[in-house]
Amino acid sequence: MTRRYRLALGLWRLAARLALPAVFLYFRRRARRDADYGARLEERLGRGPVLRGAVVVHAVSLGEMRSAVPLVRALLDRGLPVVTTHLTPAGRRAALAAFGAEIAAGRLVARWLPLDHGPSWRRFLAACRPRAVIPLEIEIWPVMIDECARAGVPVVLANSQIPARSLPRARRLRRLLGAHPVGGVAAVLAKSDRHAARFRLLGAPRVEAAGELRFDQPVPPAQLAAAAALRPVPGRPVVALASVVAGEDAGYLAACSALQQGLRARGRRAPLFLYVPRAPERFDASAALIAAAGQRVVRRSELLGPDLAPRAGAVGALAAADVLLGDSLGEMYFYLALAQAVVVGGGFVPKGAHNVIEALALRKPVFVGPHVWTIEYPGEEAAAAGVLTVCPTVADLAGRLLDLLCDPGRLAAMSARAESFFAEHAGAVPRILAALDRLELLG
Repeated sequence: MTRRYRLALGLWRLAARLALPAVFLYFRRRARRDADYGARLEERLGRGPVLRGAVVVHAVSLGEMRSAVPLVRALLDRGLPVVTTHLTPAGRRAALAAFGAEIAAGRLVARWLPLDHGPSWRRFLAACRPRAVIPLEIEIWPVMIDECARAGVPVVLANSQIPARSLPRARRLRRLLGAHPVGGVAAVLAKSDRHAARFRLLGAPRVEAAGELRFDQPVPPAQLAAAAALRPVPGRPVVALASVVAGEDAGYLAACSALQQGLRARGRRAPLFLYVPRAPERFDASAALIAAAGQRVVRRSELLGPDLAPRAGAVGALAAADVLLGDSLGEMYFYLALAQAVVVGGGFVPKGAHNVIEALALRKPVFVGPHVWTIEYPGEEAAAAGVLTVCPTVADLAGRLLDLLCDPGRLAAMSARAESFFAEHAGAVPRILAALDRLELLG
């Protein structure tokens, strides 16, 4: 660690201490919409429940926790205690839902991640004494890494990436300070060879490519069964627009209208659209926008029960609708299973496209907008394999969907390629476990 890096880390520690009142004010304000943000705030300071000698797996939010499930399950199967840590209520709730039995048995604790604040991490590490801390994705916290190193707790970054647009800034930081926080971890298990090379450029030790955990996450059989039982009108195409974010609605609704007109002009049935907003706070606004665009919209909450069983009249209402609004959480595989083609949101705004792996897991052709830096892996590989289509404009999206839905042979071929692609990229969990074994962290 260089003198400049130590100085910068000291300033970061001071800033973190001074920012504590503002951070807790932020949590209380967020609690006005989601009460869980205001619950158990002592855990943010390193207090609260732990399991001694646990493996700590940090999954910041919902998507990360879903991808972490197979890894956490494998650790539990080895008889190891696990503590999952989270920054958002969605991530914590996902852990509670997935591991309720293990939590009741005292084998797993789900809690907030301590803030990147020295006393908070010292408290947490002294109470837990973990075997290892394994942050997933892009969770690189300088104080966490430094406090773990001081306590002799190895930090292993897993399922990790350095996006292309973040690399120049990270390299400038390393040149300026003479080091980067990743230089203090025990190892990096990156998503791909490309990401592994970037971590090496930043000075990370013991770097290898272990793959993407989302390829190993389980598909809920109950959701697939519910989709098979619902059976939209035979012969009517179904297109899912998944994880739609603010700023994309107008474009997607224009594409829906163009696709409806194009299919009718070719003598085919207009599709049923499954419109699934990314954030629950956008459910009502999305319904209003869809209706204002002249589309007949019905809501999942009105048509289906908690177990996804159709309510009375649901089949007829769905047949008469243009759009089914997916106003639920945790049921993405149900929507994807109903579709012949999937558009994954985020790609038509600069923040970037969301996870495409869930759709590929169900062997669906996938379409995204031009902003794909967030899914660089496996996006580039999927596009090269012909299972992911990057569309520069919404007009292009509508045209490509029209051609695909009018060509059953091409649709079947893309689905077959998606199956092969998915099989080739699975297996991250055993590779990560093997790497942890080589590091002698699980014995």
